[in-house]
Amino acid sequence: MKVGFVYDSAYLLHRPTGYHPERPERLRAITDLLKANSIWQELIHIRPVEADDTLLGTVHDINYINRVKKAGPGYFDPDTYFSEGSLEAALKAAGGVTEAIRYCKEGHIDRAFCAVRPPGHHAEADRAMGFCIFNNIAVGARYAQSLGYKRVFIIDFDVHHGNGTEHIFYEDDSVFYFSTHQYPHYPGTGSREERGRGKGEGYTYNIPMPAGAGDREYHEAYNKTLPGLVSDFKPDIILVSAGYDLHERDPLAGISVTDSGIRSIIRGIVDSKNSVPFVFALEGGYSLEALSRSVYITLEELFKD
Repeated sequence: MKVGFVYDSAYLLHRPTGYHPERPERLRAITDLLKANSIWQELIHIRPVEADDTLLGTVHDINYINRVKKAGPGYFDPDTYFSEGSLEAALKAAGGVTEAIRYCKEGHIDRAFCAVRPPGHHAEADRAMGFCIFNNIAVGARYAQSLGYKRVFIIDFDVHHGNGTEHIFYEDDSVFYFSTHQYPHYPGTGSREERGRGKGEGYTYNIPMPAGAGDREYHEAYNKTLPGLVSDFKPDIILVSAGYDLHERDPLAGISVTDSGIRSIIRGIVDSKNSVPFVFALEGGYSLEALSRSVYITLEELFKD
């Protein structure tokens, strides 16, 4: 398998004031571990582009886009900061995902991991939320469709429910949204009863996990439930919101997935439809050791047929 890796030093320009769990050190920990191993040389390195207004406008309100572009340093909400370098980072986070998809479409790679920040899955069409400014995976889904990947399956294993992604595609039958997440927990969405609306009914599938859930529950979700949903939907591409705050060592939640559990999740995803492209985009994960190790495990699995 040819595996792409999206990264840019611009992602480090998104800086909080004081201590914040979503900090530049997250990406430094990932790249330091990868560079210390031979896997770094095996990756196809991809530089992101900046997403333009047309691309962002496929999922975000233009007034919101303009508001972000005019923003000065400060907080959009109690969790979501914006520094002088945040705009470039956010534009390249969304553009990094689209560039990975383009590389897949042109046959340069089979799969990709996008080590981007700020994350995206909480970002709504018209507001920033939960560390997220633009919804990177949602922008990627619409871009994929513009390239001919008509049916897009989104998988989200972040410990927090991806409210923004769900809401953007809630009435859409061309994008399937599948999520596992701690529940009840921030942001309060993601019940089993949320299944889509209108022609999108049945194309949202949430598996709320109780605090303390671990490898067994996640193995069931990703190796038994997910494959059937993917098979029925018949996607042309699979996009993954890869949040590693479900790890047992993560400080921001109460899920207890181990390194072995991470490997089982990734294997279940890849085995669910290994004939289509996969593009993973980083979301959460706030223990530097657990995060970097989890990304390494993910890349090991992406290299396997």
